[in-house]
Amino acid sequence: MRARDVKSTADLKALVDQRGMSHIKVGVFDVDGVLRGKYMKREKFLSALENGFGFCDVVLGWDSYDQLYEDPGVKYTGWHTGYPDAPVRLLPETTRELPLEENMIFVLGEFTGAAEPFCPRGVMRKVQDRAAAMGFEAMAGLEYEFFVFDETPHSVREKNYRGMKPMAPGFFGYSMIRATTGSDFYRGLLDLSEKMDFPIEGLHEETGPGALEAAIEIAGPVEAADRAALFKTFVKIFAQKQDKMATFMAKWSPDWPGQSGHIHMSLWKDGKSAFHDAKGEHAMSETMRHFVGGQQALMPELLAMVASTINAYTRLIPGFWAPTDASWGVDNRTCALRVIPGSKKSQRVEYRIGPADANPYLALAAALGSGLWGVENKIEPTAPVTGNAYDTKFPAKQHLPKTLWESAQRLRKSKPAAELFGADFVDHYATSREWEEREFRKAITDWEMERYLEII
Repeated sequence: MRARDVKSTADLKALVDQRGMSHIKVGVFDVDGVLRGKYMKREKFLSALENGFGFCDVVLGWDSYDQLYEDPGVKYTGWHTGYPDAPVRLLPETTRELPLEENMIFVLGEFTGAAEPFCPRGVMRKVQDRAAAMGFEAMAGLEYEFFVFDETPHSVREKNYRGMKPMAPGFFGYSMIRATTGSDFYRGLLDLSEKMDFPIEGLHEETGPGALEAAIEIAGPVEAADRAALFKTFVKIFAQKQDKMATFMAKWSPDWPGQSGHIHMSLWKDGKSAFHDAKGEHAMSETMRHFVGGQQALMPELLAMVASTINAYTRLIPGFWAPTDASWGVDNRTCALRVIPGSKKSQRVEYRIGPADANPYLALAAALGSGLWGVENKIEPTAPVTGNAYDTKFPAKQHLPKTLWESAQRLRKSKPAAELFGADFVDHYATSREWEEREFRKAITDWEMERYLEII
């Protein structure tokens, strides 16, 4: 039996028995999209399949640097609760091979009980269920830009994250030279993606030294987010096993464009595209128009779920292939929302605001949830932008927040966000982003030292 043939607890038990496994890897994704997990002994794993298991809820109460949220902390967990275990259910249908380890499989889990409202995968599942309740099947595919360096976790620290050597130099966007001379890395990554079931439908060199872009095949929303989150994690693992490092930072250098995490999505009903109308302008159905209208209207309120780091806001500047306002256009890459007219099969919208460092579950939940909200409330979009969106003057309501703090405040006050994702999640998540901003304010940057040390 193959790992991806597993559909039930019985199937998974049979696979473990068939292969005589002594240990299995399990994991959950935290609020920042970091995979937290462990090896689990066979007997413990088989018990957990039936009854779940406990995972310290600190992973929902700390940041990506393992620092506890404090002053004020989140309400759900903290020193005031003693950081107890939270229940986790294992998901047999997520079983995957781990080809980088001999005779090893990986199974995703999802927080339940009191922790469920704060589980990123649970938030995404809630939005997927909303689509189903409206009679829609949603489909999504994510694509990522990332940089690869000839460095190790030790070497980048020794260099203080400066002067890092890229896998290849120069501007070689779409270059077959780079893709062929670096074919061992490319082919290894493609092979890994097939074996772990986050299949890559396109992989190419991007603009910048050691920059690549990968498009992951479409799937239902939760599965699409699983694929994206695992892709990001295992690209980094794959690179480090070859004494390289991959980064999905939104912008690691002022000299190069930022790294995107674009989301393509569509709605279907009764096996037919709910977005395509051959008679509609740009082949857009009323459903698609309202979907885009909802995404546009809520983008400023939900930005913290998409641009979730301090660094993400350094990417959202004019002229660097990242939008600065809640705009939309037809096949226009200067806009936040790019409507892609096509056939009944290919009609879709691309949500271009996302950076590569976003948590795929939360970014997709925001993108899909806002579109569904638009359909429910029949929200009409503005007129589409033609030409360069950076040269267009937009009304204040379309302006995007400029900082993570501002984004967190907009999210905290958003009634649609509370309706879509739950008031407890919104409070928890907004608090976590406020913490991130406060941590940043403690830092003294190189820019400040160079600018102020001598002259002021």
